[in-house]
Parts: sequence; C-alpha cells; structure tokens
Amino acid sequence: MNEAAKATLSKVPEVTLGFWIIKILATTIGETGGDAVTMSLLHADKNAHNGGYLIGTGIFMGVFIAAVIAQIAMKKFHPFVYWLTIVATTTVGTTMADFADRSLGIGYAGGSAILLALLLTSLFVWRWSEGTVSVNTVATPRVEAFYWTTILFSQTLGTALGDWMADTNGLGFENAALVFGAGLLALAAIYYFTSVSRVFLFWAAFILTRPLGATLGDLFDKPIDHGGFDFSRTTATTILLAVMVLLILVIPQRPGVHPGAPAEALAE
Repeated sequence: MNEAAKATLSKVPEVTLGFWIIKILATTIGETGGDAVTMSLLHADKNAHNGGYLIGTGIFMGVFIAAVIAQIAMKKFHPFVYWLTIVATTTVGTTMADFADRSLGIGYAGGSAILLALLLTSLFVWRWSEGTVSVNTVATPRVEAFYWTTILFSQTLGTALGDWMADTNGLGFENAALVFGAGLLALAAIYYFTSVSRVFLFWAAFILTRPLGATLGDLFDKPIDHGGFDFSRTTATTILLAVMVLLILVIPQRPGVHPGAPAEALAE
C-alpha cells in the first residue's frame, strides 16, 4: 500500500498548525469543563472527599467510552467525532487527575510519576504489538484502542503535571503556561532544524499541549487571588467550545500525511 493510501485510511487528522491550535483549545476546554462539573456543580473544591471528583470521573468516563466506540465504528475520519473524543479524554483526564491527587491524597508529584509510567507502558506495549506508534497507522480498531488509551493517559498526566508546576512549584498559572508554551516552541525548532524522529516529536508535542491547556484553563477560571482571571467555568467552556467548533469548520480537516511515515517508525 502506498503512502497516499495509508494517509487516506488514517483516522487521525492531518497534523498542521491548525491541528495544534485546536488541540490546545480542546485541552483547555477539558480543564474548564471538568472543573465546571466537579467544582462548580459538585463543589469538590470545597471538600475533596465529598465524592464530587469521583462522580465527575464516572460521568466523563462514560462520555469518553461512548465517544471512542463511535470513533472506532466510523469507517473513515470524521472531524467532529474525532475532536469530540479528544475533548472527552481531556475532561475525564482532568477529573481523574484531580480525584487521584486530591481525593486519594497521592499528590501532584506522585500522580504525575504514576501517570508517566502508565503512559510509557502504553506506548511500549503499542510499539511491541504493532511495530510502530506512528499515527499514520491509526486505521484499525486494534490500533485505535492503543491510540486512545495512550491519549487518555497523556491527558491525565498533563492535568497533574500542569497543577504540579503551577501550584506545588509556585510558578502560578500564567508562568507555568509560559513554560509549557516555551517547551512547545522548542519542539517546533527541533522539528524544523534537526532530524530527530518525527514520531517522537509528535508524541512529545501532543503530551505537552495538555499541561499547557490545563494551566490556561486554570488561568481563566481560578480566582484572582489564586492567580487566575476569575471567569465563570461554564462561560469560559462555552466560549472556548464555540471558538473550537468555528476553527474545525474553517480549517480544512482531513486525514493526511503525519510526522514520520510508518516505514521510518519501524526503522527506529
């Protein structure tokens, strides 16, 4: 099968600047949307042991499972189904990380370490099973299962990592967002000026967009005395979602050639 055919079969959108902009919006929505349910509606921020984070996790896990089933059932790439599934991973990732960090008392550092181990294990098993973790190959139910499991772990890790940098390390949400933004710019420079594996760079950037979105989301909805802008979580989520939908409609959404061809990934 030639490269064009592989790209046509892929159910992941073409990776362009527009892809990364929409991905950052999706991760930010995950933070504000998850917090809107667990904190604004269930008041888990007032009492981490009132079941709010667990209930929120159950709700969004159900949405995530339904979205993944719909995504896998699709015979070809569908932009709204794909991005809905991404948003579902970010919201459940937010509530899962908050439940582990705050309700179970694992803490941001401990939670980040556990989730990093789970993420690396997922990537290892995927590569061991399929020979590559290139998104060019996301075209079968088996590979999609690996793909969405990996993304779920990466989104949950991003929430814990973002909170750890902003809260535990005392950077604040704005400074933490700048740090993660600088990290993404560094990866872009490496992409354009070096020959480092494109598959590695894709996953590094994909993972890093989540803590950036987490800190941006917190920056929007946290109180001013906590370093935020004190926007309503529901209002922030609605505005971000409207912008995201507009961009999906305006920016061409199609399966295409992704960073790192399958043959290259197999040779790594």
